[in-house]
Amino acid sequence: MNQHHTSPQRIGSANISNTPPASSKQQPPRWANYLTQRITAPHLREEIQGDLAELFYKRSQRHGYRRACFFYLIDFTLLLHPRLWRRETSGSFISANARSTDFKQPFFLSPTMLRNYVKIAFRNLVNNKVYSSINIGGLAIGMAVAMLIGLWIYDELAFDTYHQNYGRIAQVMQHQTSNGQIGTQRAIPFPLGNELKTKYGSNFKYLAMSSWQGAHILTFGDKKFSKSGAFMDVDAPKLFSLNMQKGTTNGLQDQNSILLSESTAKALFGDADPLNKLLKIDNKLDVKVAGVYEDLPFNSQFKELLFIAPWSLYVSSEDWIKRARDTNQWGNNSFQLFAQIADNTDFATVDKHILNAKQNNVPEEDKKYNAQIFLHPMPDWHLRSHWENGIQTGGMIDYVWLFGIVGIFVLLLACINFMNLSTARSEKRAKEVGIRKAVGSIRGQLISQFLCESLVVVIIAFSLALLLVQLSLPWFNEVASKHMTILWSTPAFWVLGLGFSVLTGLIAGSYPALYLSSFEAIKVLKGTFRAGRFASIPRQVLVVLQFTVSVTLIIGTIVVYRQIQYAKNRPIGYSRDGLMMIQMKSPDFYGKFDILRTELKNSGAIVEMAESSSPLTQIWSNSGGFTWPGKDPDLDADFATVWVTHDFGKTVGWQFKEGRDFSRTFTTDSSAIILNKAAVKFMNIKNPIGTVVRWGDDKTGKSYKVIGVIDDMLMESPYEPIKQAAYFMDYENVNWIDLKLNPNRSASESVATVESVFKRIVPSAPFDYKFANEEFAAKFSTEERIGKLATFFSLLAIFISCLGLSGLASFVAEQRTKEIGVRKVLGASVLNLWGLLSRDFVILVSIAFVIAIPIAYYALDSWLANYEYRTDLSWWIFGVTGLGALVVTLLTVSVQSIRAALLDPVKSLRTE
Repeated sequence: MNQHHTSPQRIGSANISNTPPASSKQQPPRWANYLTQRITAPHLREEIQGDLAELFYKRSQRHGYRRACFFYLIDFTLLLHPRLWRRETSGSFISANARSTDFKQPFFLSPTMLRNYVKIAFRNLVNNKVYSSINIGGLAIGMAVAMLIGLWIYDELAFDTYHQNYGRIAQVMQHQTSNGQIGTQRAIPFPLGNELKTKYGSNFKYLAMSSWQGAHILTFGDKKFSKSGAFMDVDAPKLFSLNMQKGTTNGLQDQNSILLSESTAKALFGDADPLNKLLKIDNKLDVKVAGVYEDLPFNSQFKELLFIAPWSLYVSSEDWIKRARDTNQWGNNSFQLFAQIADNTDFATVDKHILNAKQNNVPEEDKKYNAQIFLHPMPDWHLRSHWENGIQTGGMIDYVWLFGIVGIFVLLLACINFMNLSTARSEKRAKEVGIRKAVGSIRGQLISQFLCESLVVVIIAFSLALLLVQLSLPWFNEVASKHMTILWSTPAFWVLGLGFSVLTGLIAGSYPALYLSSFEAIKVLKGTFRAGRFASIPRQVLVVLQFTVSVTLIIGTIVVYRQIQYAKNRPIGYSRDGLMMIQMKSPDFYGKFDILRTELKNSGAIVEMAESSSPLTQIWSNSGGFTWPGKDPDLDADFATVWVTHDFGKTVGWQFKEGRDFSRTFTTDSSAIILNKAAVKFMNIKNPIGTVVRWGDDKTGKSYKVIGVIDDMLMESPYEPIKQAAYFMDYENVNWIDLKLNPNRSASESVATVESVFKRIVPSAPFDYKFANEEFAAKFSTEERIGKLATFFSLLAIFISCLGLSGLASFVAEQRTKEIGVRKVLGASVLNLWGLLSRDFVILVSIAFVIAIPIAYYALDSWLANYEYRTDLSWWIFGVTGLGALVVTLLTVSVQSIRAALLDPVKSLRTE
C-alpha cells in the first residue's frame, strides 16, 4: 500500500479520466467493503478503504475483474488483525507521534512488508555466518531427530492397521487365578471356539480357531522350504481381510487346500500359475493351492504368516488335538482363537457376555482357577500387551510416550540455542530496534520481523533436516528394525511438515521477538541502553534446562544399557556355547536319532547329542496336577514340563546340586524325574532325592521318583524369575534335536559336517538350524533397540546443547574482548582468563546436574520396577554422568576461552 494517502474519490476520478466508467460489476465486493468499514478503527478507515480501492481498480484494469476481486478478498482477509479493529491506538510514544502527523502505519503483514522482513533476515544470516551456522545446524539436527522419532511413532501406532476391520478384531484370552495371583494368557481350550459359536454367536461376525504360528516344511517336487505359517478356520482370510491375488478368501473350505503368500508362491513355483498345484506340508499332508494373498506388511503381527492351511486338516492330522476335541478338554489350553465382533456391538458388551463361557463348563475341581474370558482388541496387541495380576499395564505404548517426550525435548534444546544466541546478540541489534521505532515502527511490526527471521531460519533448517532424515533412514531402519520411508507423495506429510516448521519457528522466535522488541527507543538512541545485570538470567535458565535434559537422557541411557547387560550376564544354569538346535518338523526325522548321533560323533563335528520337547530358549508346556508328600492341599502346583532323552544333561551341560542324571544303566528312569532348584523351593521339601511326585489323578496319574536336582535353567524371559520345572525322560514326546558342537573345531566346519550328515540321512527335510546363543540374544532385541536409539538421541541432545554452549562462549568472549585485553596487560595468565570465562558455564551445568539427579532417579526407578530381575541405580552412574557433563562443558567452552585468552592485548584494546 502507498504510504501517501489518496482518497477513494480522487482515485476514482483519475481512473475515470483514463478509462471508461466502471460498471456496477467492476466494483469491489460490497459486503467486503461494508465489513471493512465496520471493523476498522475510525482513524484508519478512510486510508485503508482508499488503498484497497486503488489496488482493486489497478488490478481490474491489468488482470480483469475476477482476479481483482480475488486479490481484494486476500487484502481484506489480512485486515482481520486486532490492531486494525475498532479501537484507538494507545498514547504510547509511537502512537502519539503517529497521530500527530499525516504518516500512517503500513500494514505489517502485507506482501511488501513480508518481503522486507525476509530480505532483512537473509542479510542478518549472511552477516553473521558463525551464529547462523550454529542456529541452522542445531535446529536442523533437532528437527531431524524429531522427524525420525515422529516416523517411528507413526509406524508403531500404525501397527496392524493393514487389516480393514482393525478396530473390530480381537484375540480371545483368559485370566486364571492361581495361588492368589491372576495370570493372563492367549492360550485357550479347544471347546471354547465351539462354545462361543453356538451360544454367543450373535456377538461375532467371524470366529477362527488357530494353531500357533511356526515353521513347517513345504515341498513341491524337489523344492523344499521351511516357511512360517499356521492352520486356521475357514473364516480367517475374511477376518484378517487378506488381499487375494489369486483364488478367493473361501479357499480353505476344502480340507486339503492351502493359501500361500505371494513370496512363498514365487519361491515354490516361480512365474508359473500356482493355483491347483499340489504340495506337501511337513512331508505328510497333501494339499492343493487354493489361493495366493498379498504378503502382509512388516508392521503387522502376521508379517511372517507365509501360508495358511485349514484348521480341520490340523485337527485330523494330530491325535492329541483330536483327543482335545473328542473328550471336550476344557483344561488343555493349547490353542488360539481370533474374532471379529458383530457390527451392532462393541468389545465391552461382548466381554460381559462371554466372561464365564469357560468357567461354566470346566470340571468342578478346576473352578478354583476362576477362568474369565475376554477380548484383547487388535489395536492393543502391539502397544498394550503387558498384564500384571489381571490388569493391563502397557507395553510398547510406554516407549512411544518415552520417545515422543525425548523428541520434544531434543527439538526444545535446538530452539533454546536459537533463543540464547538471538538474545545474547541483543545489544548489537539494539540500535537497529531503536532506529526502527524512531522512524515509526510499532512493536507488533518488530515482533513480526523477528518472528519472520526465525521462520526463515527454521525453513532452511527444515530443508536440511529432510536431507539428514533421508540419509540416516537406512541406518535408523536397521537399528529400529523397521521399514520406514519418508512419505514424500502424501499431502498430509507436507501439511504436517509446514505446521511443524511454523510451530518450531514460533517457539524458537517467540522469546527473542518479545525481548528485542521491548527495547526503549529513546535510551537506545541516547546510548544509555544496557542489557542490565539480570538480562542474562533467562539465558542461564535456558542453559540449565538444556543440560538438565541432556544429563537426564545420558543417565537413562546408562541405566538401560546396564539393565540389558545385567540380564545377559544372569546365570542360566547351562552352557550355551556351541549349542545347536534342529526342529523335527517332518516324521522322517523319527527313528533315525541313533544313526544320526553315531555318524555325527564319529565325524568329530559334535561331542554330544540329545532330544527335547522344547527348544533350549523356550518352554512349550506347563502343567498342573502335581502332588507330593506334605503338599499344601490349597497350593496350585503348576510346573514347566520338559521331556528329554538320555545325554540331554551332557549335551547342554546342566549342573547338579544333588542326585544324578538320567542314565541308561537304570531301567527305572522312565519313571524318574529331575527338578530344578526353583521347584524344590516351591515344593518346600528338605530332602528331595527319593521323594515320590505324582502327576495326574488317582486313575490316570503316574508316580515319579526324584533322582536329581539341578541349577535353575533359564529357558524363558531373562527378566523374570525362573519357574519351577520338572524334566522327564521320554523318547516319544520330543520335537527338537540338541547338538553340542566340538569346541576343538571351527563352528563353520562343524555345521558343514552336520549339514552333510543330515542331508544324507534325512534328505526329505531342509537343513534348518538355530544356535542357542542367537536365540537367547534375540530375547534382548527390543531392549537393545531401545537402548541404541536412546544412546543415539542422548548423544545428539548433548551435542546440540554443546553447540549452543559453544556459541554462547564465543559471544561472551567477544563481548569481553576489552576486559581480556586489560587483564592481560595487567598480568593475567591464560589460565586465569580461561577460568574467568569458563566459571559461569561450569556453575550452570552443575546446577543442571543437581536438578537432573532426582528427576532421573524417579523416572528410572519406576522403569526398573517393571522388571522382576533388574539392576540397581548405583551412585556412580550419577557421579560419572555429572563428571562427564562437566568435562564436555569445559572442553566446549575452553576452545573459545583459550582462543580469546591468546589474543594480542593490543588488538583486543583496539577493538574499542
